[in-house]
Amino acid sequence: MEIQKWLKYPVHCVKPLDSIQHARDIMETRRINQLAVVAGGQLVGILTDRDLRAAYPSVFDSPVLGSRKPRTSATDPKAVTVEMVMTTNVLTLTPHDSMVDAARLMRRERIGAVPIVDGNRLVGILTRSDVLDAFVALARSVSPEQHGSR
Repeated sequence: MEIQKWLKYPVHCVKPLDSIQHARDIMETRRINQLAVVAGGQLVGILTDRDLRAAYPSVFDSPVLGSRKPRTSATDPKAVTVEMVMTTNVLTLTPHDSMVDAARLMRRERIGAVPIVDGNRLVGILTRSDVLDAFVALARSVSPEQHGSR
């Protein structure tokens, strides 16, 4: 079972110099957990909800209750760029790799999505949900007799 049947396209992307506020807005609006980071048509990174949680200012960074001192720009999500927090060593697969390879990679590396590339071109993204959908479809196509149980 090849990845190409299950991948999602188009891929929601951000640019390296976009703010993490912009990236978070896209993730919340689209209800997704990963964004490909693209520059000049090339995949240069991936940004995950985990990256954003680690980068986003904590409530402990906020001014003390009752203080009029504003938050510094260093912790302002509009001032922090995607390239400052993204993962640059992106694990990828091709459309012709198998779903088994994808599942193994995602489990081994504990990642929720893999960008799918053809050469240097981003052609889709495969998420944990896509892998589960593929294996559910496969399981439904195998009758109990074929599976060995009665």
